[in-house]
Amino acid sequence: MKKPVKRLLLSVTAVGAVLAVGLATTTVVNAVATGREKDRIESYGQTVTVDGRQMNVQVTGDGPDVVLLPGFGTASPVLDFGPLVTDLAEDHRVVVVEPFGYGLSDGTDVPRTTENIVSEVHEALQALDVDRYVLMGHSIAGLYGIEYATRYPDEVTAFVGIDSSVPGQPGMDTQFPTGLMGAAKSLGLVRVLSAVAGDGLDGAQGTEGSDGTGASAGSRGSDATDGPVYSDHVREQMRMLSNKNSLSSTYRDEMAHIPANFERALGSTFPTDLPLLLFVVAHNEKNPDWLPLHEQQAAEADDGTVVPLDGEHYLHHTHAPEIADTFRTWEATHPAAD
Repeated sequence: MKKPVKRLLLSVTAVGAVLAVGLATTTVVNAVATGREKDRIESYGQTVTVDGRQMNVQVTGDGPDVVLLPGFGTASPVLDFGPLVTDLAEDHRVVVVEPFGYGLSDGTDVPRTTENIVSEVHEALQALDVDRYVLMGHSIAGLYGIEYATRYPDEVTAFVGIDSSVPGQPGMDTQFPTGLMGAAKSLGLVRVLSAVAGDGLDGAQGTEGSDGTGASAGSRGSDATDGPVYSDHVREQMRMLSNKNSLSSTYRDEMAHIPANFERALGSTFPTDLPLLLFVVAHNEKNPDWLPLHEQQAAEADDGTVVPLDGEHYLHHTHAPEIADTFRTWEATHPAAD
Protein backbone atom coordinates (compact mmCIF):
# COMPACT_ATOMS: atom_id res chain seq x y z
CA MET A 1 0.00 0.00 0.00
CA LYS A 2 1.34 3.39 -0.98
CA LYS A 3 2.16 5.78 1.84
CA PRO A 4 -0.31 8.55 0.78
CA VAL A 5 -3.20 6.07 0.71
CA LYS A 6 -2.16 4.57 4.01
CA ARG A 7 -1.97 8.01 5.59
CA LEU A 8 -5.42 8.88 4.26
CA LEU A 9 -6.90 5.69 5.70
CA LEU A 10 -5.24 6.35 9.04
CA SER A 11 -6.59 9.90 9.05
CA VAL A 12 -10.13 8.73 8.22
CA THR A 13 -9.92 6.08 10.92
CA ALA A 14 -8.69 8.62 13.44
CA VAL A 15 -11.49 11.06 12.60
CA GLY A 16 -14.04 8.26 12.83
CA ALA A 17 -12.69 7.23 16.21
CA VAL A 18 -12.88 10.80 17.51
CA LEU A 19 -16.47 11.14 16.28
CA ALA A 20 -17.45 7.82 17.84
CA VAL A 21 -15.95 8.80 21.18
CA GLY A 22 -17.59 12.22 20.96
CA LEU A 23 -21.05 10.79 20.22
CA ALA A 24 -20.66 8.20 22.96
CA THR A 25 -19.81 11.02 25.37
CA THR A 26 -22.75 13.23 24.38
CA THR A 27 -25.09 10.23 24.59
CA VAL A 28 -24.00 9.38 28.13
CA VAL A 29 -24.00 13.01 29.26
CA ASN A 30 -27.49 13.50 27.82
CA ALA A 31 -28.85 10.40 29.56
CA VAL A 32 -27.35 11.40 32.91
CA ALA A 33 -28.49 15.03 32.61
CA THR A 34 -32.01 13.99 31.60
CA GLY A 35 -32.27 11.78 34.66
CA ARG A 36 -31.11 14.55 36.97
CA GLU A 37 -33.35 17.18 35.39
CA LYS A 38 -36.41 14.97 35.75
CA ASP A 39 -36.20 15.37 39.53
CA ARG A 40 -35.59 19.12 39.32
CA ILE A 41 -38.56 20.03 37.13
CA GLU A 42 -41.19 21.65 39.35
CA SER A 43 -44.89 20.91 39.10
CA TYR A 44 -47.43 23.64 38.37
CA GLY A 45 -51.08 23.85 37.41
CA GLN A 46 -53.33 20.81 37.54
CA THR A 47 -54.05 17.79 35.40
CA VAL A 48 -57.23 16.62 33.73
CA THR A 49 -57.87 13.25 32.11
CA VAL A 50 -58.13 13.36 28.33
CA ASP A 51 -58.39 10.17 26.29
CA GLY A 52 -57.02 8.19 29.23
CA ARG A 53 -53.92 10.40 29.58
CA GLN A 54 -53.04 13.36 31.78
CA MET A 55 -53.10 16.83 30.24
CA ASN A 56 -51.70 19.72 32.26
CA VAL A 57 -53.57 23.02 32.53
CA GLN A 58 -53.36 26.13 34.65
CA VAL A 59 -56.30 28.29 35.69
CA THR A 60 -55.56 31.78 37.01
CA GLY A 61 -57.70 34.75 38.00
CA ASP A 62 -61.43 35.46 37.93
CA GLY A 63 -63.68 37.01 35.29
CA PRO A 64 -64.56 36.28 31.65
CA ASP A 65 -62.71 33.22 30.38
CA VAL A 66 -59.69 33.44 28.08
CA VAL A 67 -58.15 30.19 26.83
CA LEU A 68 -54.49 30.35 25.76
CA LEU A 69 -53.03 27.89 23.25
CA PRO A 70 -49.29 27.71 22.51
CA GLY A 71 -47.23 27.81 19.36
CA PHE A 72 -45.69 24.61 18.03
CA GLY A 73 -43.02 23.07 20.24
CA THR A 74 -43.33 25.52 23.14
CA ALA A 75 -41.51 23.72 25.95
CA SER A 76 -43.78 25.01 28.72
CA PRO A 77 -46.86 26.97 27.66
CA VAL A 78 -47.67 27.88 31.28
CA LEU A 79 -44.25 29.40 31.93
CA ASP A 80 -43.94 30.85 28.43
CA PHE A 81 -47.27 32.69 28.73
CA GLY A 82 -46.56 33.67 32.36
CA PRO A 83 -46.15 37.45 31.87
CA LEU A 84 -49.28 37.70 29.72
CA VAL A 85 -51.29 35.50 32.09
CA THR A 86 -50.37 37.64 35.10
CA ASP A 87 -51.63 40.76 33.35
CA LEU A 88 -54.81 39.25 31.91
CA ALA A 89 -55.67 37.51 35.18
CA GLU A 90 -56.22 40.89 36.85
CA ASP A 91 -59.76 40.83 35.44
CA HIS A 92 -60.11 37.52 33.56
CA ARG A 93 -60.00 33.84 34.32
CA VAL A 94 -57.13 32.62 32.15
CA VAL A 95 -56.83 28.96 31.20
CA VAL A 96 -53.53 27.82 29.71
CA VAL A 97 -53.73 24.42 28.04
CA GLU A 98 -50.60 22.34 27.56
CA PRO A 99 -51.48 19.90 24.74
CA PHE A 100 -50.03 16.41 24.79
CA GLY A 101 -46.26 16.54 24.40
CA TYR A 102 -46.06 20.08 25.83
CA GLY A 103 -45.06 21.24 29.30
CA LEU A 104 -46.00 18.73 31.98
CA SER A 105 -48.60 16.91 29.88
CA ASP A 106 -48.22 13.28 28.89
CA GLY A 107 -47.10 12.31 25.42
CA THR A 108 -49.36 10.38 23.10
CA ASP A 109 -49.22 8.02 20.14
CA VAL A 110 -52.46 9.42 18.69
CA PRO A 111 -51.60 11.08 15.33
CA ARG A 112 -51.08 14.84 15.67
CA THR A 113 -53.70 15.87 13.16
CA THR A 114 -55.52 19.16 13.61
CA GLU A 115 -58.72 17.23 14.29
CA ASN A 116 -57.20 15.17 17.11
CA ILE A 117 -55.43 18.10 18.76
CA VAL A 118 -58.61 20.20 18.69
CA SER A 119 -60.69 17.37 20.13
CA GLU A 120 -58.23 16.83 22.97
CA VAL A 121 -58.07 20.51 23.92
CA HIS A 122 -61.85 20.68 23.92
CA GLU A 123 -62.09 17.60 26.14
CA ALA A 124 -59.71 19.26 28.61
CA LEU A 125 -61.87 22.39 28.73
CA GLN A 126 -64.99 20.31 29.21
CA ALA A 127 -63.34 18.62 32.19
CA LEU A 128 -62.83 22.10 33.66
CA ASP A 129 -66.43 23.18 32.88
CA VAL A 130 -65.10 25.96 30.65
CA ASP A 131 -67.80 26.40 28.03
CA ARG A 132 -67.74 30.02 26.82
CA TYR A 133 -64.46 31.83 26.19
CA VAL A 134 -62.18 33.91 24.04
CA LEU A 135 -59.68 31.65 22.28
CA MET A 136 -56.25 33.28 22.24
CA GLY A 137 -53.41 31.49 20.47
CA HIS A 138 -49.84 31.90 19.35
CA SER A 139 -48.36 30.75 16.04
CA ILE A 140 -49.73 27.38 14.87
CA ALA A 141 -52.67 27.79 17.26
CA GLY A 142 -54.03 30.09 14.54
CA LEU A 143 -54.37 27.07 12.28
CA TYR A 144 -55.86 24.87 14.98
CA GLY A 145 -58.06 27.79 16.05
CA ILE A 146 -59.93 27.85 12.74
CA GLU A 147 -60.91 24.20 13.13
CA TYR A 148 -61.73 24.77 16.79
CA ALA A 149 -63.96 27.81 16.26
CA THR A 150 -65.71 26.14 13.33
CA ARG A 151 -66.41 23.00 15.33
CA TYR A 152 -67.50 24.73 18.57
CA PRO A 153 -69.14 28.02 17.49
CA ASP A 154 -71.42 28.15 20.55
CA GLU A 155 -68.41 28.21 22.87
CA VAL A 156 -65.80 30.45 21.19
CA THR A 157 -66.82 34.11 21.46
CA ALA A 158 -63.76 35.58 19.69
CA PHE A 159 -60.31 34.64 18.45
CA VAL A 160 -57.20 36.61 19.39
CA GLY A 161 -54.05 35.72 17.48
CA ILE A 162 -50.49 36.37 18.65
CA ASP A 163 -48.56 36.27 15.39
CA SER A 164 -50.76 33.34 14.53
CA SER A 165 -50.44 31.01 11.56
CA VAL A 166 -52.57 31.56 8.46
CA PRO A 167 -53.70 28.96 5.91
CA GLY A 168 -51.67 29.35 2.74
CA GLN A 169 -48.62 30.88 4.37
CA PRO A 170 -45.45 29.92 2.51
CA GLY A 171 -43.00 27.22 3.57
CA MET A 172 -45.46 24.91 5.29
CA ASP A 173 -45.03 22.08 2.78
CA THR A 174 -41.54 21.26 4.05
CA GLN A 175 -40.97 17.61 4.90
CA PHE A 176 -38.90 17.42 8.08
CA PRO A 177 -36.32 14.64 8.66
CA THR A 178 -37.96 13.58 11.92
CA GLY A 179 -36.09 10.28 12.02
CA LEU A 180 -32.72 11.99 11.96
CA MET A 181 -33.95 14.51 14.51
CA GLY A 182 -34.96 11.72 16.86
CA ALA A 183 -31.51 10.17 16.51
CA ALA A 184 -29.89 13.55 17.22
CA LYS A 185 -31.90 13.82 20.43
CA SER A 186 -30.90 10.32 21.57
CA LEU A 187 -27.24 11.08 20.86
CA GLY A 188 -27.40 14.24 22.96
CA LEU A 189 -26.69 16.53 20.02
CA VAL A 190 -29.91 18.50 20.53
CA ARG A 191 -28.87 19.30 24.08
CA VAL A 192 -25.49 20.54 22.85
CA LEU A 193 -27.02 22.70 20.13
CA SER A 194 -29.58 24.14 22.55
CA ALA A 195 -26.86 25.08 24.99
CA VAL A 196 -24.96 26.88 22.24
CA ALA A 197 -28.02 28.64 20.79
CA GLY A 198 -29.45 29.80 24.13
CA ASP A 199 -33.12 30.24 25.01
CA GLY A 200 -33.73 33.43 23.03
CA LEU A 201 -35.10 35.26 26.08
CA ASP A 202 -32.25 37.70 26.65
CA GLY A 203 -34.16 40.46 24.87
CA ALA A 204 -37.34 39.98 26.91
CA GLN A 205 -37.41 42.92 29.30
CA GLY A 206 -40.29 44.24 31.33
CA THR A 207 -41.36 44.66 34.94
CA GLU A 208 -40.69 41.80 37.30
CA GLY A 209 -42.72 41.40 40.48
CA SER A 210 -41.09 41.24 43.88
CA ASP A 211 -41.78 37.51 44.19
CA GLY A 212 -38.99 36.86 41.67
CA THR A 213 -40.96 34.29 39.69
CA GLY A 214 -40.42 36.17 36.45
CA ALA A 215 -44.02 35.43 35.57
CA SER A 216 -45.35 38.84 36.52
CA ALA A 217 -44.21 41.14 33.78
CA GLY A 218 -47.68 42.52 33.28
CA SER A 219 -48.11 43.55 36.90
CA ARG A 220 -48.63 47.25 37.42
CA GLY A 221 -48.16 47.11 41.18
CA SER A 222 -46.12 49.85 42.83
CA ASP A 223 -43.51 47.32 43.98
CA ALA A 224 -42.66 46.27 40.40
CA THR A 225 -39.23 47.16 39.08
CA ASP A 226 -37.62 47.19 35.69
CA GLY A 227 -35.98 43.85 34.98
CA PRO A 228 -36.13 40.69 32.92
CA VAL A 229 -39.56 39.28 32.11
CA TYR A 230 -38.39 35.78 33.00
CA SER A 231 -36.30 35.19 36.12
CA ASP A 232 -33.23 32.96 35.99
CA HIS A 233 -35.15 30.29 37.88
CA VAL A 234 -38.02 30.28 35.37
CA ARG A 235 -35.58 30.25 32.47
CA GLU A 236 -33.84 27.23 33.96
CA GLN A 237 -37.17 25.41 34.31
CA MET A 238 -38.03 26.26 30.70
CA ARG A 239 -34.62 25.00 29.58
CA MET A 240 -35.07 21.67 31.36
CA LEU A 241 -38.58 21.24 29.96
CA SER A 242 -37.21 22.02 26.51
CA ASN A 243 -34.61 19.26 26.91
CA LYS A 244 -37.41 16.93 27.99
CA ASN A 245 -40.01 17.74 25.32
CA SER A 246 -38.07 18.93 22.29
CA LEU A 247 -38.04 16.26 19.55
CA SER A 248 -39.92 13.75 21.69
CA SER A 249 -41.97 11.24 19.71
CA THR A 250 -45.11 13.36 20.17
CA TYR A 251 -43.24 16.50 19.09
CA ARG A 252 -41.87 14.78 15.99
CA ASP A 253 -45.26 13.42 15.04
CA GLU A 254 -46.83 16.86 15.19
CA MET A 255 -43.94 18.21 13.12
CA ALA A 256 -44.46 15.45 10.56
CA HIS A 257 -48.17 16.37 10.31
CA ILE A 258 -47.57 20.10 9.73
CA PRO A 259 -47.59 19.88 5.90
CA ALA A 260 -50.78 17.80 5.82
CA ASN A 261 -52.49 19.96 8.44
CA PHE A 262 -51.73 23.12 6.45
CA GLU A 263 -52.77 21.50 3.18
CA ARG A 264 -56.09 20.47 4.67
CA ALA A 265 -56.64 24.02 5.92
CA LEU A 266 -56.13 25.68 2.53
CA GLY A 267 -59.05 27.97 1.79
CA SER A 268 -60.48 27.68 5.31
CA THR A 269 -61.46 30.74 7.33
CA PHE A 270 -62.76 31.55 10.76
CA PRO A 271 -66.57 31.76 10.94
CA THR A 272 -67.41 35.13 9.40
CA ASP A 273 -69.44 36.23 12.44
CA LEU A 274 -66.59 35.51 14.87
CA PRO A 275 -64.75 38.69 15.99
CA LEU A 276 -61.01 38.57 15.28
CA LEU A 277 -58.18 40.51 16.92
CA LEU A 278 -54.80 39.71 15.37
CA PHE A 279 -51.50 40.91 16.81
CA VAL A 280 -48.93 40.57 14.05
CA VAL A 281 -45.22 41.20 13.62
CA ALA A 282 -45.17 44.41 11.59
CA HIS A 283 -41.99 43.73 9.64
CA ASN A 284 -41.29 40.09 8.81
CA GLU A 285 -38.11 40.14 6.73
CA LYS A 286 -38.36 36.45 5.81
CA ASN A 287 -41.94 36.81 4.66
CA PRO A 288 -42.86 40.31 3.38
CA ASP A 289 -46.45 39.13 2.84
CA TRP A 290 -46.90 38.18 6.51
CA LEU A 291 -48.84 41.30 7.51
CA PRO A 292 -50.95 41.36 4.30
CA LEU A 293 -51.90 37.70 4.89
CA HIS A 294 -53.33 38.63 8.27
CA GLU A 295 -55.02 41.73 6.92
CA GLN A 296 -56.71 39.52 4.34
CA GLN A 297 -57.75 37.08 7.05
CA ALA A 298 -59.25 39.90 9.11
CA ALA A 299 -61.05 41.29 6.05
CA GLU A 300 -62.78 37.95 5.52
CA ALA A 301 -64.49 38.35 8.90
CA ASP A 302 -67.43 40.63 9.58
CA ASP A 303 -65.40 42.15 12.41
CA GLY A 304 -61.63 41.76 12.08
CA THR A 305 -58.89 43.95 13.55
CA VAL A 306 -55.14 43.73 12.91
CA VAL A 307 -52.63 45.28 15.32
CA PRO A 308 -49.07 45.40 13.90
CA LEU A 309 -46.32 45.32 16.52
CA ASP A 310 -42.60 45.81 16.17
CA GLY A 311 -40.86 42.71 17.40
CA GLU A 312 -40.26 39.05 16.70
CA HIS A 313 -42.50 36.00 16.52
CA TYR A 314 -42.93 35.53 20.29
CA LEU A 315 -44.63 38.89 20.75
CA HIS A 316 -45.94 37.95 24.19
CA HIS A 317 -42.35 37.78 25.44
CA THR A 318 -41.82 41.47 24.84
CA HIS A 319 -45.30 43.02 24.48
CA ALA A 320 -47.42 41.33 27.17
CA PRO A 321 -48.76 44.54 28.77
CA GLU A 322 -49.51 46.08 25.37
CA ILE A 323 -51.29 42.93 24.18
CA ALA A 324 -53.36 42.76 27.38
CA ASP A 325 -54.29 46.46 27.34
CA THR A 326 -55.21 46.45 23.66
CA PHE A 327 -57.29 43.32 24.19
CA ARG A 328 -59.18 44.97 27.06
CA THR A 329 -59.91 48.08 25.01
CA TRP A 330 -61.05 45.95 22.08
CA GLU A 331 -63.10 43.67 24.33
CA ALA A 332 -64.95 46.66 25.78
CA THR A 333 -66.34 47.41 22.32
CA HIS A 334 -67.20 43.75 21.71
CA PRO A 335 -69.66 42.72 24.44
CA ALA A 336 -70.24 39.38 22.73
CA ALA A 337 -66.63 38.46 23.53
CA ASP A 338 -67.22 38.75 27.30
